Amino acid sequence: MYRALTVFSLCCLAITAVAGEGAAGKALTKILAPDSKVERLATGMRFTEGPVWIPVQGEEGGGYLIFSDIPANELKKWSAKDGLTTFRSPSHKANGNHLDRQGRLLTCEHGSRRVTRTDLKTGKVTVLAERFNEKRLNSPNDAVESEDGMIWFTDPPYGLKKGTEGKEQEKNRVYRLDPKTGRVTAESEDFDRPNGLCFSPDGKRLYIADSGAPKQVRAYDVTADGKLSNGRVHCKIDMGVPDGIRCDEQGRLYVTAGDGVRIYAPDGSFVGLIPVPERPANCTFGGADGKTLFITARKSLYAVRLQVKGAR
Repeated sequence: MYRALTVFSLCCLAITAVAGEGAAGKALTKILAPDSKVERLATGMRFTEGPVWIPVQGEEGGGYLIFSDIPANELKKWSAKDGLTTFRSPSHKANGNHLDRQGRLLTCEHGSRRVTRTDLKTGKVTVLAERFNEKRLNSPNDAVESEDGMIWFTDPPYGLKKGTEGKEQEKNRVYRLDPKTGRVTAESEDFDRPNGLCFSPDGKRLYIADSGAPKQVRAYDVTADGKLSNGRVHCKIDMGVPDGIRCDEQGRLYVTAGDGVRIYAPDGSFVGLIPVPERPANCTFGGADGKTLFITARKSLYAVRLQVKGAR
C-alpha cells in the first residue's frame, strides 16, 4: 500500500471525530481506532462517485477499488499495488457501482441512461435496463442487489442537462429490476431526488437517501415477497444533503453529507461524524479484512481504517 501512496501525494489527517450523545455516541470509540486517520490515496480528478471494492484472493491488499469520475467520463481503478489507473474510458458518465453475488460489476450510467452489468473476467458489458413503460430512464444513480437477486436502483434527473432536458419519466422513482427477465417495476414514487441506497446486513431493511428538498434517509421494511413497507424517516441531514450510504456489519448506517461521513445506529440515533477534507459523495467498505472505509470526495479518493467490517 505504501508504494502507491508515495506516488499520489498522501495526505494524512488525524480524525477529530464528533460523537453523538449517550450510548450511541459511545459506540464511536468501537468504530474508530485511537490512531485512525483519513488518508488521501489519490487526487486530481473532477468529481468522484460510486466506489465499489472488488476482492481478489492473493492480490496485494486483498483486491482493488473501482469508482467513477463522472465529468471525466471514466471509471477509475485504485489498488495497493498499482495506485490509480483508468479502468474504463469512456464510461458513459458512470455514477453508482455495485458488485453482485456472482462477482459482476453493476453500473448506473448517467450518459446512456441505463444500468449495465460487466463480467470482470471477460469484460463483456450487458445492458440490464434503459426504459420503463417504453420511456427512457432519467439517469440511473445508484444500485444495490437484494437477497433474492433483484437489483434496486434510483433514477433522479441529475445526469440530464438542467435536470429536465430530454426527461421522459414524469417522476423520479426507485425501481426494482429482475436481471433474469429484464422486467423493471416502480417500487416508490414519493421521493424528490432518490439517490444512494443500501440494505441492512440481514437484508430485511432498505435505506434510501433523498438528496432533494427533504434531505433525509428513509428506511423501509422488506416483505417476504420483496416489496417495501412501513416507510419512515431514519435520519435527517442538516449539512449538505445525504448522498451515498453503506452499512457496517452491525447495522450502523454511514451517510455521506456536507461535513463528512455521518454514522447512525439502527434506531436512527446519531453515533458520530468522520470529517473529510473535501465534501464526500459516496463511500464503501473494502480492503483485505473489510475494515477500510473508502470515500470518494469531489476531486479525491480517501480511506480510513476502522475497527468494524462493512456489511455484504
